[in-house]
Amino acid sequence: MKRSAINHILKDSETFLKEHQVFLPPFGRWSPKQWQKLDESYQEITDNMLGWDVTDFGSGNFREYGLVAFTFRNGNYKEPKKYPKPYCEKVLLLKEGQELPYHFHRLKEEDTINRGGGNLQITVWNATKDEDLDEESLVHIVKDGHRLVLDPGTVVTLHPGESLTTTTRIYHKWNVEPNSGDVMVWEVSSTNDDNIDNRFLKDIPRVPDIDEDEAPYRLLFGDYKKLV
Repeated sequence: MKRSAINHILKDSETFLKEHQVFLPPFGRWSPKQWQKLDESYQEITDNMLGWDVTDFGSGNFREYGLVAFTFRNGNYKEPKKYPKPYCEKVLLLKEGQELPYHFHRLKEEDTINRGGGNLQITVWNATKDEDLDEESLVHIVKDGHRLVLDPGTVVTLHPGESLTTTTRIYHKWNVEPNSGDVMVWEVSSTNDDNIDNRFLKDIPRVPDIDEDEAPYRLLFGDYKKLV
């Protein structure tokens, strides 16, 4: 992805969040120069991948395959004594026409909550032992406290205010219901580590390569090792 495109996406995302009365912590508004002035007392932010994330999953087409996320808080599997939080909280933005590709989590269990905008469509399958889509077994899942038993490949629609609980090894894909508008999703989960936990059905990168055609507007969590 080009840095100029990421900068535009972040500015657009900030506008969308403000329109929905979502306010970010200070590190969500820092400039790159402010990041470079931090001392070790802020290390939890960088160690636990807090902050902005923009990805096109290596597609080169953010409008079709893409996601914007902001992580407010998170634990750490590698250093649980230093960072004992067993939970993670994120806001994720999906535009109408975009797709979050099929994936499951090996470790993380999550509640996906539609907090505003359009209608989120989640397609669910179990994973087979060899991590393919299981076309036979029923999917056991919970929607707002209601236990559901679904056929493989069922599409669950979340209207604003509705949520879905996804446990480990359940493949899920996100889309936005056509003509319903962009979606703001909240995720409340166990600890998240995108380096080890995601299993995408297709072999695609979670963090994109960036063409630095202009200076960053905000840093992404993938920038921390390079620029902080």
